[in-house]
Amino acid sequence: MASIVESGWRYLITNFNDFQLACLGSFFLHESVFFFSGLPFIYLERAGWLSKYKIQTKNNSPAAQEKCITRLVLYHLCVNLPVMIASYPVFKFMGMRSSLPLPSWKVVSTQIIFYFILEDFVFYWGHRVLHTKWLYKHVHSIHHEYATPFGLTSEYAHPAEILFLGFATIIGPAITGPHLITLWLWMVLRVLETVEAHCGYHFPWSLSNFLPLYGGADFHDYHHRLLYTKSGNYSSTFVYMDRLFGTDTGYRKLKALKKAGVEDDGKEM
Repeated sequence: MASIVESGWRYLITNFNDFQLACLGSFFLHESVFFFSGLPFIYLERAGWLSKYKIQTKNNSPAAQEKCITRLVLYHLCVNLPVMIASYPVFKFMGMRSSLPLPSWKVVSTQIIFYFILEDFVFYWGHRVLHTKWLYKHVHSIHHEYATPFGLTSEYAHPAEILFLGFATIIGPAITGPHLITLWLWMVLRVLETVEAHCGYHFPWSLSNFLPLYGGADFHDYHHRLLYTKSGNYSSTFVYMDRLFGTDTGYRKLKALKKAGVEDDGKEM
């Protein structure tokens, strides 16, 4: 397996330069993973398939879904791509490389774990700031246009928010100066995580059923359903920050009621 990965990587660095791989390659990889993982949830919602696993009964209209896709393409081309290009000198300065040999799986996994923990911490506080009155009204409310989220809404946000919370994603790699393959793996995992958190479905195979500290779709869907002053559940990946700072109280009460067999009448909506 290692030799196959190394051979594939050798092909890439032989045929493309660092700038092409780090900027254009990263953009292409992001777009591919994001849309291929997010689009199926639109079709699930429209077709009504697996509806018993859908967290909310409400569906988004096709027009609302298409609006989301159109704006995402615009944001990605006009914000994400320029940011990737502008960030390239910074990452090179911090030590990012694409040359062989590839880093060991021990190094890669250690860095990825560090990125997840640091990103979740920074994202939590940045997200709470976005829920203050002025910033919510003028910036974060765009992301909350979709009270019933689906996978692609994970990156539907004001350009200022993309830059603001995007800092949480890149700060870890900026500190460690990783190999490009580590950066790509981090990006893929982070995209899959945020798409899953916004997918609107809680499946028997959802990670949150097996990893106690992982939030997942059920945890984040609650955040989208409530008014911005009462939502809580600000973390991106894990649940411990909200538990430590008491911002998941409403969510835990609702879970306790459901566990006790009491139906939620939607009074918090």
